[in-house]
Amino acid sequence: MSDPVVASRTPIAVDVEAGKTYWWCSCGKSAKQPFCDGSHKGTDFTPVKYEATASTKVWFCGCKNTANAPLCDGAHKKLP
Repeated sequence: MSDPVVASRTPIAVDVEAGKTYWWCSCGKSAKQPFCDGSHKGTDFTPVKYEATASTKVWFCGCKNTANAPLCDGAHKKLP
């Protein structure tokens, strides 16, 4: 599998709504970051489902290198 495109070197804050499902872009190519727009088609990447359990602010990974997908784990701080 190839490396994802780094869409952002910082996490992306999103106000999520309880009960809603969100599809996080794992390839980094989506024009609708941090969410999937289908740009992964033809690659080994697939979007990651996130189900909001509460209406709150969530920090989605923008660098696409998190070990806690789809949420930021600070991996962007270790990028070259």
